[in-house]
Amino acid sequence: MIDFKFNADHLIPVIIQDAQTSEVLMLAYMDQTALQRTLKEKKTLFFSRSRKEYWVKGETSGHIQEVKEVLTDCDRDTVLIKVKQTGGACHLGYRSCFVHELNEAGEIIGVTQEKVFNPDKIYKK
Repeated sequence: MIDFKFNADHLIPVIIQDAQTSEVLMLAYMDQTALQRTLKEKKTLFFSRSRKEYWVKGETSGHIQEVKEVLTDCDRDTVLIKVKQTGGACHLGYRSCFVHELNEAGEIIGVTQEKVFNPDKIYKK
């Protein structure tokens, strides 16, 4: 594996993009193990900074990300993964996590997408 520049927590930011439409779906983090498994298994595996554990995208919801292409930037400190997204990428029920439009003051003024699933039905507490 090439020499990625992981941060002090041994993580690297990963941008997830729809392989067909180029829509940015989400940002998450991987450590070396998660990156290696993602490359091998062709499904995204992330490291949760808050829970300090691995999670496979879609394991609970069924909204998996099939890896189509993996790229790194010129500094090797960020990874871009192009995926075939099944269902929504956002745990709030949207296709993309990037749906909240901001005004000049940094306030949310609207939502740019309709929900594609009801998170209350999938993520029962």
